[in-house]
Formats: sequence, C-alpha cells, structure tokens
Amino acid sequence: MSKTEQSTPPPDRRAEYLSPYRDAVRQHGAGFRATLWGSREAQLLRFAVMCELVPFEGCSLLDVGCGHGDFAAYLHEAGVGFRSFIGIDAMGDMIEHAKERKLDRCRFHTADLLLDSSWLDTAEADWITLSGTLNTMDDTTAQRLVGLCFRAAQQGVVFNFLSDRADPKWLGKDLKPARRFNTVKWLDWALSLSPRVSFTQEYLDGHDATIVLRH
Repeated sequence: MSKTEQSTPPPDRRAEYLSPYRDAVRQHGAGFRATLWGSREAQLLRFAVMCELVPFEGCSLLDVGCGHGDFAAYLHEAGVGFRSFIGIDAMGDMIEHAKERKLDRCRFHTADLLLDSSWLDTAEADWITLSGTLNTMDDTTAQRLVGLCFRAAQQGVVFNFLSDRADPKWLGKDLKPARRFNTVKWLDWALSLSPRVSFTQEYLDGHDATIVLRH
C-alpha cells in the first residue's frame, strides 16, 4: 500500500467519527464531558487494564485520540517509568488543555491520522495506544486506523472498544454516539495480523474489551 493510500481515507468518512466530539465541545466546552467517557472511574479502569497487559516501563508511547492527556497523567500517577509520550488528537481544544498540564516527558499535537498518517512515520513509538478512540467509528474506519498503528509500532498496539458480548445488564443501554463492535470479528481480524494477541473483557462484565497486538 502506498503512502497516499494509507494517508487518505474515502471522502465520505473524513468527518463522521469526529462529529460527536465537535458537538460535545460546542455544548459543554473542552472539559471532561467532551471526551464522551461515561465516567472517570471507567476511564481509569481501562487505563489500568492496558498497563496490566503491556509493560510500558522504559518505552516510547504514542497515544492516538489522547483527548486531554488523561492517559499520560495516569501513567505519571501510577509511577510507570515510560521513556517518552506523544499524544495526538484531532480536537485542537483538547490538545491545548493537554499542553497546559505540562506533564514531564510528554508532548501533545493536533492531528488526525486518518487524514494524515505522517505522525506514524516520525514518532518511532514502541507502543501505540488507543483508548476510547474507536467508539464513534464504523468497522472499516476503526480497523483501518488500528492497522496503520500496528504497522508503525515497534513493539505493538493496545486498544479497547465496546463489546457486543457483554453481560445482559449492559446490552440494553443507549450508548449513542458510541457503538458496540463485533468482538469475535475483531479477534479474528487481530489474529490475521499477528499470532501474538492478548484479549480481555472481564473488567466491566464484558461491557468493554481490550486487545493487544504484538509484533
């Protein structure tokens, strides 16, 4: 695949996945509610699961869809000794908030990898993370983004998504603008890229799932 093919998505997909975030910023400002997380507790739990699955000590990280830099702040608070951290997000207001936190060893930039994947060519990240980033995307867009990240990562990619194999207590809830993904299809797709795949969805009774793809 050429760089042009990797960098330019079909025109009809360019803005759809960002529309809910733009609407949230207009309605609530660039605070926590604009990230579309259900709760801070659930956000932190997802971060904890990623850290349990992947040893980030001494690693360079690229966080795609970093929002306010909450994952970087979590790593600091948890005492994870990462080497460097780059956070990118398509929402400039959120990136400005992240920069104001002045987190050590962290840099933040406004970018949309589905429109311009050049950050992946220059970041040279050991691990690329996506937490909550895929929730407003369709299957094709989400898998395209994870595939781009996996090809660029030195060691691998860790990402989460809302699972369609959740405990029944979750399945009747209105998640809009987020959506659930077919978890079995995601696992099959991940295994088509690498046999070194880790998976868990036990931490929220199946409401959320996390996959690690390793080279």
